[in-house]
Amino acid sequence: MVRVLRAAAAQMGPTQKADPREHTLSRMLALLEEAAGRGASLVVFPELAFTTFFPRWLLEGDALDHYFERGMPNPNVAALFDRARALRVGFYVGYAELTPDGRRYNCAILVDRDGELLGRYRKVHLPGSVEPRQGARYQQLEKRYFDYGDLGFPAFRAGSAWAHAIMGMMICNDRRWPESWRVLGLQGVELVCIGYNSAAYDPNGGSTEDASLRTFHSTLVTQANAYMNATWAISVAKAGEEDGSGLIGGSCIVDPNGRIVAQAATLTDEVIVADIDLDLCRQGKDKMFNFAAHRRPEQYRVITERAGVIEPAVLDAD
Repeated sequence: MVRVLRAAAAQMGPTQKADPREHTLSRMLALLEEAAGRGASLVVFPELAFTTFFPRWLLEGDALDHYFERGMPNPNVAALFDRARALRVGFYVGYAELTPDGRRYNCAILVDRDGELLGRYRKVHLPGSVEPRQGARYQQLEKRYFDYGDLGFPAFRAGSAWAHAIMGMMICNDRRWPESWRVLGLQGVELVCIGYNSAAYDPNGGSTEDASLRTFHSTLVTQANAYMNATWAISVAKAGEEDGSGLIGGSCIVDPNGRIVAQAATLTDEVIVADIDLDLCRQGKDKMFNFAAHRRPEQYRVITERAGVIEPAVLDAD
């Protein structure tokens, strides 16, 4: 049985704080239409796709609540769901979630070609700080605005329209942590969908990181971890100058050997497409990364027993 699906990365250029929701949604619909026109049955949008990256601002009350979705779909985004269903295209999209019990998450969902929810993921690795950094022009306040994800890293089995792919999700900073990938790898993941809004500067202060280095790191972790877990990966940016703050691009589709098969060339709205041959995962999963044959979890306990670093003691020179 041939197990191939055509997927698209729908990179988005910047969404300014003043942009109306209708304007942003119209851009997303145009990207969806282009992807469908190029034969894609899956479209991956970025993290916080419907809004600007609001954690760079210190916000309270209604000014903050404005960015959160109370349900999904909802009237503000229904057009995306309706058009995707009509085109028989499913999608991954990231957004800020406010639950009925008042919890707030940086969330992503996977919607199948029938418009049904296949899976939900809530960001685990929240960067930044709770309190604003004094004197900083832009903040990184995800720890202030979001609760830590409580769903783990679940894998989802797609239906026949997506060749019964085993799919997983991450959001932005999650992709930098190998534990995220390995948990999905241990569920046999074949396709990981990732959306990100990554600063083109060091968001924690300092001048040692620039857009070039941060784009390199973004691509590096996707290639390396796709290879080490023998999975396809689609990693998609919101990019460009957003409210005067730079975001990297570098959206890419990576195969299970860690090779880039498609990559965005701009910092604007751009669609890239690739055919995802899920059977290419078998080489790595059955040989080099045959986990059942080669992993030694009894030697890895420190990974789950400890969060911070404990260095070996310094021995006296004499």
